[in-house]
Amino acid sequence: MKDTYKTITSPSEEILFKEKNSKFYGYAFPITTEEEVKTHLEILRKQHFGAVHFCYAFQIGTDKIQFRANDDGEPSNTAGVPIYGQIQSFSVTNILIVVVRYFGGTKLGVGGLISAYRTCAQMALEVSEIVEKTINIHYLISFDYKNMNKVMRVIKEKNLEIIFQKMEISCEIEIATRKKNAETVINIFNSFYEIEIKLKD
Repeated sequence: MKDTYKTITSPSEEILFKEKNSKFYGYAFPITTEEEVKTHLEILRKQHFGAVHFCYAFQIGTDKIQFRANDDGEPSNTAGVPIYGQIQSFSVTNILIVVVRYFGGTKLGVGGLISAYRTCAQMALEVSEIVEKTINIHYLISFDYKNMNKVMRVIKEKNLEIIFQKMEISCEIEIATRKKNAETVINIFNSFYEIEIKLKD
């Protein structure tokens, strides 16, 4: 079972690719929601107010993948799709790549545009720091205070990450575990009397 994914943890530096007097500026950003896409585009539009095209592609998620490719006025499938192709080629997710184009007066043609947008996206990914992360599942454990030692022993033995805890007469702990260990963890807690474990929404 695959329980890791690749992403970037910080924005890439700006890269510049030139083709027949057209300038292409490439950027890669780590994102987890579609709202962030709008924010990054708004900032870039202010930064590059003289540019004509702000083409982009993004992918979010590990199991349920959400993605979009946008040509922003370029001929259909000449910008967003080549950019998205590089996201797939580098096997990264939770990422947005934007390529900003300043038109240089010479038309590049369909092949030229595809090549330029693909190259610029590739360059943005090459200067990004790509990291591997684990896919974690979150659970909520509910129990009475008297069972605290049992719960804590399992958390320690299985090296589970505590995300949140509420320690009162009735206790709640949110834990995270790697996807591949999830079934084992559920089975251990389910075997205990008076301890309830459920998937965190």
